[in-house]
Amino acid sequence: MNVLKYLFVGFVFGIVLTKSEAVSWYRIYEMFQFQSFHMFGIIMIAIATGVVGIQIIKRKNIKDIDGLPIEILDKERGSVRYWVGGIFFGLGWALVGSCPGPIFILLGAGFWPVILVLFGALLGTFLYGLVKDKLPH
Repeated sequence: MNVLKYLFVGFVFGIVLTKSEAVSWYRIYEMFQFQSFHMFGIIMIAIATGVVGIQIIKRKNIKDIDGLPIEILDKERGSVRYWVGGIFFGLGWALVGSCPGPIFILLGAGFWPVILVLFGALLGTFLYGLVKDKLPH
């Protein structure tokens, strides 16, 4: 029964992303061509929501589902790894027209060719796992 609430939130998240056209390849293409504010607006709202949510969690000492305090560690100052990771993520997003979350939404909506994108994302994650100890972190 505990899993149902997570499935419900996932369905609502998928519906919101679909209705806002955040999973649309055309909208993503427009964003990377700087032709439309649509996706930038969605991203800015997500960032603002995250900032407000993190501040509420930190200031109100909100507990997790098990009643334990939520610990949010400070990130390192910007470094090369964030730039390189961001560039790889952005290039992948631009090339396939989808970031990881919408891959599952598009599959759920019946866009079966996206299974190739999912396979590529999983392969890339696996390859990173193989070489991560050799990379500068």
